[in-house]
Amino acid sequence: MKFEGTKNYVATEDLRVAVNAAITLERPLLVKGEPGTGKTVLAEEVAQALDVPLIEWHIKSTTKAQQGLYEYDAVSRLRDSQLGDERVKDISNYIDKGKLWEAFTSETRPILLIDEIDKADIEFPNDLLLELDRMEFFVYETGEKVKAKQRPIVMITSNNEKELPDAFLRRCFFHYINFPDRETMEEIVGVHFPGIKQKLVAEALNVFFEVRDVPGLKKKPSTSELLDWLKLLLVEDIDESVLRERDPSKLIPPLHGALLKNEQDVHLFERLAFLARRERNN
Repeated sequence: MKFEGTKNYVATEDLRVAVNAAITLERPLLVKGEPGTGKTVLAEEVAQALDVPLIEWHIKSTTKAQQGLYEYDAVSRLRDSQLGDERVKDISNYIDKGKLWEAFTSETRPILLIDEIDKADIEFPNDLLLELDRMEFFVYETGEKVKAKQRPIVMITSNNEKELPDAFLRRCFFHYINFPDRETMEEIVGVHFPGIKQKLVAEALNVFFEVRDVPGLKKKPSTSELLDWLKLLLVEDIDESVLRERDPSKLIPPLHGALLKNEQDVHLFERLAFLARRERNN
């Protein structure tokens, strides 16, 4: 198994190396990077490129590690016993299999995506150490051991909201997705908008990177937001000359709601435009 990228995903050489190294070492691949840099999509594209199943476990703040193994629905069993249901005689009817169980028992070696692991409690990664190491776990209610038929390719994403435990990090192959440079961004735009006017792309990228470079910006626009903005520019038929305009009093780009995602950043641009107008009038 070797990942070489896909026609829909521009993977840099260092990212391809990281994916293939994790597969070779049979270690979880921990991928970090700014939101919107394609961490989650990477797992989807690797699964497509290698033609293997993708099992996705999207983590929330309330997610517990046990849920990835299985959950025992004692409440339903109690209710069914009160109703005289025959199902209560087999406790396995009340075992809900988790994503790790699904990955371990897959007939084909799957990719298991543990998405945004840093959203969960700080103990969450440590609670999965043994299962990810040994690729097995015990179901106490039924007395069975679930062991992986083949070691799944584990891919884990993090937005750096919390520091992950050292013991967990030691077991992972780590890769940080750097924000794409202009050349890579042009490739990404070309993949999503084949045949788009290059002059429009050039001016849009000028504006995009200028916005990202504004000091004090709370949330820099990401790749996905650039693609949304370009789509709107095309739908609204905005000419590149509008983007080329460098009037300091009009600092906010057209359709800026696709790029600026909070009121502080919009107010920042409004203040900069106000200061530019005042300086020009003095």
